[in-house]
Amino acid sequence: MSLFAKKKEGIEKLEMKKKKRYLTFTKKELIIVAGNSILVLAIILFNYLILREATNVYSSINLIALFIFLFPLIMIKYTAYRRKKALEDMFPVFLRDFVESIRGGMTVPAALKSVSMNDYKSLSPYVKKMSAQLDWGIPVEIVLSNFAKEADSKLISRVVSSVMESHRFGGNLADTFEALSNTAVEVDRLRAERRLYLHSQMITGYIVFFVFLGVIIGLERFLVPSLSQVTPIGLGGIPTTPVAENLAAEYKTVFRNLILIQGLFAGLAVGKMAEGALVAGLKHSMFMMFVGMLIFTLAA
Repeated sequence: MSLFAKKKEGIEKLEMKKKKRYLTFTKKELIIVAGNSILVLAIILFNYLILREATNVYSSINLIALFIFLFPLIMIKYTAYRRKKALEDMFPVFLRDFVESIRGGMTVPAALKSVSMNDYKSLSPYVKKMSAQLDWGIPVEIVLSNFAKEADSKLISRVVSSVMESHRFGGNLADTFEALSNTAVEVDRLRAERRLYLHSQMITGYIVFFVFLGVIIGLERFLVPSLSQVTPIGLGGIPTTPVAENLAAEYKTVFRNLILIQGLFAGLAVGKMAEGALVAGLKHSMFMMFVGMLIFTLAA
């Protein structure tokens, strides 16, 4: 098997393990999700037994219950995304310092022990753990493999896979680390440029949402009242009983749902453009939906 094929196989194995862990939760997270699910079921049951006759209140409480159910799941995934992003932001700095130590004539364990004294924020515990494992005599490949699994990052997994292949086939680790450090720095620079370039697009996304919100409020305040006052004419020109007695309430429910849908997908689109991940857009979605519902409730 060629070096390229082995490298590709190593990356695929790391990616498969990451995908298997993506939908798993820690014990603490499972307790939070289970408790939250019980609370939501209790709200829905109370709503169904007591408030089902009040249509508007009933649907509103169901929406609130849905938000309560989704909020912990969103926060868990978003926290994992922020943790991964923080690791990737500090990883190029760690690689640069590590390459400098290797260039100074240190061995890999000595270089790791030296850089473990530095502050890499959320990455520091991983660096200290790798240094300790090498001191205990654990092989470099196992240490790096464990680090890639725990970091759970595509960028770090690819860098570690390249280092492992270079070490396995007797390559110059200093040159390998230097090349990978330059690559990581370039990736980080390109991400910063993309965020700067797409900042205007993110602002445009917010403007579009608030324009949509203004149109919906205008329809609710001026168009719907005039429609609800129309008296339909039956056969023979005889006025009939209005068939839209609850027209205003029905339109209000429709408009509210449209605001929620627009806020959800507009936020996801903004997050995808700004940070390259749909998960990053959840905070924008929550903000847009909350502000949209607040403004609509006060203005309608």
